[in-house]
Amino acid sequence: MPAEPADETAGTSPAAVGAAQVRALAAAAGSLPALNAAVSVCRACPRLVAWRERVARERRAAYAEQTYWGRPIPGWGPADAAVAVVGLAPAAHGGNRTGRIFTGDRSGDWLFAALHRAGLARLPTSEAADDGQQLLDTRLLAAVRCAPPANKPTTTERDTCRPWLVGELALLRPTLRVVLALGGFAWTALWPALGAAGFAVPRRRSAFGHRVEVPLDNGVRMLGCYHPSQQNTFTGRVTAGMLDDVFGRAAALAASHRGTRGASVSSLP
Repeated sequence: MPAEPADETAGTSPAAVGAAQVRALAAAAGSLPALNAAVSVCRACPRLVAWRERVARERRAAYAEQTYWGRPIPGWGPADAAVAVVGLAPAAHGGNRTGRIFTGDRSGDWLFAALHRAGLARLPTSEAADDGQQLLDTRLLAAVRCAPPANKPTTTERDTCRPWLVGELALLRPTLRVVLALGGFAWTALWPALGAAGFAVPRRRSAFGHRVEVPLDNGVRMLGCYHPSQQNTFTGRVTAGMLDDVFGRAAALAASHRGTRGASVSSLP
């Protein structure tokens, strides 16, 4: 049985209970650990709070003996990452269960395999927060930090959550060279967040598409990638080769920036 999700942030930050508090706490966080602490106790969106906690109480039969995380999911990866991979939101029985983004769900199976093949993850799988997985020069985060009903956040929930994304991108900005959006929702959410985080974004936003590449500033690139959802992978809309194309490009861009400093590594949230 996997270990219970580790809680390294309990009691270290006040809980936001509205959009104004999210903005204030995100702006005040001067480091990724501080931002993670504030994210992990957020209660700003009542519908999402109710859903994530209901799922954690009722659980899926296959995980009935496990303790669910049942809270917002912080970003995960090194603080000086060159690649940021941004998804939609945690899965109800994936990240909402394990406490780590993309860990323990079908989309994560495809994602971590692709990251591993590209040299951006130590292992090809990620099943639990204590599985020894390490991200290499890469940080994973989500546009919305709580698992939403039917995997569909509202626009209000997306916008309420945006300051967490802005704060994380701003803290990553000194070393960030690639921002990779998994799916159209993340692509749309990223444009205002990147601008607010201090990146120079084009006035005319490019439409989302697989392998779309947009230059930002100082050599930073934004890449589009179809989301490896079950629907997309089952229907063949997303294949391993398609993921390898995008993540290989991200790895190459990161390597060209990295030079001799070496890849940064993280196994902690």
